[in-house]
Amino acid sequence: VVCHVGLVHMASGVSMRLAGRVQAAIEVLHEVMTRHRPAAEALKDWGKAHRFAGSGDRHVIGTLVYDGLRQRASSAALAGGDEARHVILGVLKAGWGMEVEAIAVLSGEQHGSAQLSADELKALSRDVVAMPWHVTANVPEWLVPDFETLFGAGAKDEGLALSQRAPIDLRVNTLKVDREKVSGALAAFQPANGPWVGTSLRIAAPSQLGKHVNVETEPAHGMGWFEVQDTASQIAAHLTGVKAGETVADICAGAGGKTLALAALMQNQGRLVAHDVDKHRLRPIFERISRSGASCIEVLGADQAAQMQDGTFDCVVVDAPCSGTGTWRRKPEIKWKLTRKTLDARLTDQRNVLAGGAKLVRPGGRLAYFTCSLLPEENTKQIQAFLKSHPDFKLKPVDGHWQNMIGGKMPTSADGKAGSLLLSPHQHGVDGFYVAVLERLKP
Repeated sequence: VVCHVGLVHMASGVSMRLAGRVQAAIEVLHEVMTRHRPAAEALKDWGKAHRFAGSGDRHVIGTLVYDGLRQRASSAALAGGDEARHVILGVLKAGWGMEVEAIAVLSGEQHGSAQLSADELKALSRDVVAMPWHVTANVPEWLVPDFETLFGAGAKDEGLALSQRAPIDLRVNTLKVDREKVSGALAAFQPANGPWVGTSLRIAAPSQLGKHVNVETEPAHGMGWFEVQDTASQIAAHLTGVKAGETVADICAGAGGKTLALAALMQNQGRLVAHDVDKHRLRPIFERISRSGASCIEVLGADQAAQMQDGTFDCVVVDAPCSGTGTWRRKPEIKWKLTRKTLDARLTDQRNVLAGGAKLVRPGGRLAYFTCSLLPEENTKQIQAFLKSHPDFKLKPVDGHWQNMIGGKMPTSADGKAGSLLLSPHQHGVDGFYVAVLERLKP
C-alpha cells in the first residue's frame, strides 16, 4: 500500500500529498454537481484560492474531476452513494486501480477526506457490483430508450466508449503543409496518422497520471500548419463535397474550425462566408484565419446576415446547435446537465437554422446538416421532418461524396441507416457526429 501511494507521488512531482489532492477533487466535483458550475471554472477558482498548489497538483485534481464526470454513475455505485465523495472514491478504485486498503489509508491522512465509513468500506470491498447497463456505461437513465432504439444490444458498448478519455486529433492545413511535415514537427508527441481521412493526425490519450500535451504552444501551430479538430468533424467537412471555385456559406461557424477545413478543401478558391448569430463564438475566427493563410473566407456577423443573398450558394453548411451527446468523452459534464427541456430547445433551434439555411441554397445546390449528437431526434428524425416540409429538397446519399472526397467505401453508419452517416467512438474511433446532405431540386 505504501509503495503504491508513494509511486503516485513520485510520478506527479508534487507539493501536495495525494490525500489532499483527492479531497480537493471532491470539493471541486461537489461544486460542479450541486451548483451546476462548469468544471473548468470550478477548477480555476480552486487554484486561485489555493495558490500553494503546483501545476502537478492541479493536473491530478483536474484529472480526478474529469474522470469522475466521465464515469460518474458507475463510480458512485461502486462506493455505494451518489455524492461527489462517492464518485471520486469509485474513480480511485475502478479508474485508477487502487486497492481498497490504499484508499482507506489516504482517507485517514492529514488534509485528506474523512475516513471511510463502514458502509463505504463494505461497498468498495465488493468483488462484483451488479448495475444496470446504463449505470455501468454512464448513460443518463432518461436516455436509455434512445440508446437502445439506436444501438440495440450495442448500447452499453457505445456508452462505455463515450466514458473514456479521448485522444487529441489534429487537422493538417493542406494550404501550407502535408501530414508528414506536421508529423515531423510534432515528433516529440509521437503522433500517428489518424483514421479515415488524410488530413488527420492523432496523439494518444494520456495514461492516468499523464498530461495531455498542449500542442497549441508549438511553433507549427503558430505558423498555421494544423488546428486541433476531431476527425469526425474533418470527415463531415469532406462530405459536403465542396470544391474550388464554389460559393459556400458556413452559417453556424462558431470559432471557425470547420470553416478553415472547408477553405482547405476548396483550395482557397471561391467564396466562403463564415456567419454566426453569436458574436462571442465568432471572435476567435479572425486570428485562426490569419494563421491559416486562407484568403477566400468572408466573416459576417449577426447584423450582416442580409449580405448572404437567398438562392445563390452552391453549398450551405449547418453545424446545428445540439445536445452534444457525441462529445461526452471531451465534455463529460454536459451529459449530466442535459434535460428534456434543453433538448427540446435545441430541436427548435435546429428546425429554425435548417429552414434559414435552405433559403440560401441555389437550385441544384446542397444543404449539409451536421450535429455532434447521437440522438435520432436531432438527426434522422430532424431531416425527415425537414424533407416533409420542404418538398423542393431531397436527400443526397453521402457515400458518393465519401468516394470522391475521401476514397474507398464509406463505413456503415452507426444507426444502420443509408444515405446519411452517423459516426460513433465505439464503431468508428471518433466523436459521435451526424452528417446528412440535401440537394435542392431544380425547377
